[in-house]
Amino acid sequence: MRKQRIFSVLAVTGYFAVLLFIVHHFQDYSGRLFPLWSCTFFVVLLLSIAILPLVLPEWWSKNYAVFTLLLAIPAAFVVLTEEWILLVHALEEYISFIILLGSLFTISGGIVIRLGARGTPMLNTLLLFIGAVSANFIGTTGASMVLIRPMLRANRTRKRVSHIFIFFIFLVSNIGGLLTPLGDPPLFLGFLRGVPFVWTMKLFPIWIFAVLILLVIFFLFDSYMVRKEARNSSSFLEAVDEMPHKKVEIKGKINFVFLLMVIGSLFLPQILRELVMLSAVALSIYFTSVALREENAFTYHPIIEVAILFAGIFVTIAPVMKILSMSGSELSITKPWQFFWITGILSSFLDNAPTYLIFFSSAQNVADTLGIVANLIVGVPEIYLRAISVGAVLMGANTYIGNGPNFMVKAICEENNVDMPSFFGYMLWSLIFLIPLFLLITLIFF
Repeated sequence: MRKQRIFSVLAVTGYFAVLLFIVHHFQDYSGRLFPLWSCTFFVVLLLSIAILPLVLPEWWSKNYAVFTLLLAIPAAFVVLTEEWILLVHALEEYISFIILLGSLFTISGGIVIRLGARGTPMLNTLLLFIGAVSANFIGTTGASMVLIRPMLRANRTRKRVSHIFIFFIFLVSNIGGLLTPLGDPPLFLGFLRGVPFVWTMKLFPIWIFAVLILLVIFFLFDSYMVRKEARNSSSFLEAVDEMPHKKVEIKGKINFVFLLMVIGSLFLPQILRELVMLSAVALSIYFTSVALREENAFTYHPIIEVAILFAGIFVTIAPVMKILSMSGSELSITKPWQFFWITGILSSFLDNAPTYLIFFSSAQNVADTLGIVANLIVGVPEIYLRAISVGAVLMGANTYIGNGPNFMVKAICEENNVDMPSFFGYMLWSLIFLIPLFLLITLIFF
């Protein structure tokens, strides 16, 4: 304990020493708005989320909030110094973001789905498919929060289950929400910019291609894991025999009404939208029995952790997004596959919604520069818009921070004693299973 305290003091002291040196050394911006070093705070926070829980788990669990604050404060100072309105916008976006996540998290916590069946490969695959479909109607966050606990309960007798929830993040928390503007925030922003609501249905060939391939891979992998576990221990089969076999039972159904309130509020103006969401949360808490939330092992710890980390991300990412928005049209991107990969790669580490908007505007500029006038959707060539949309949604699955529900699913799983991989460990899974899929999508569709 004493060593950890000494380490904490030295780390904070060294942090401020480096910070003062940087600010003093680079205070002359030479006329540039946000120099590259202003991205340092975001990079350090990103690396900290990736590395510190792995090498200093106890220290991180106790100090991640303070550490995040120590990075967010100087980043906020830099933004206030150069363009204070960006900080206001970042805070507005963060408040809307966390109210949306918090609403879906709290309301879904009152829905109990009793499957009365064990987590077989077939059942798990079916649940992933249902989640991928429902993500288009209640959003990737809504679908993730409704289905994550039934998935946990169905597989509670199994020992090796982390792969199930990795594919859950792939399919339910990200790729599934490609078909409607309700599915994922980038597509909803496109709708607000004038993209027709039903246009995203044209992405169905890519959606079904990605979903079916991942479901087949998951089924084969999960079947292998079940056979391996059954060979190594008889406890799995004994636990299965003890499980009740009955039909699906859903309790707390009234919360589906409150979920619809949240989804419907997305079409309302700001402030009114958040008020409706908070009202839905209050109604859910009032009308849902405590027993149902206890059955779900519901606590507020996951959403608190997400709220703290994403507060730091939203503040420290402001200079990064500004630099990208100013230089996005200078990247010489003119091919659909280029828009797909650059949007996707950045969406893996940055917020995929503003990344979508950056390359949405960049595509409009490219169309003007090249004199493209055919097949335009709100000034964007349709092939570009398809690449940008698919990249932003699908590649949000590459990391834990690529999309809002990813980190929340991880936190809920860990709270339920599921040993989820580290930040880089998860990226290894995405490198093995997702990148080859994205290469196939590039060859076939772009």
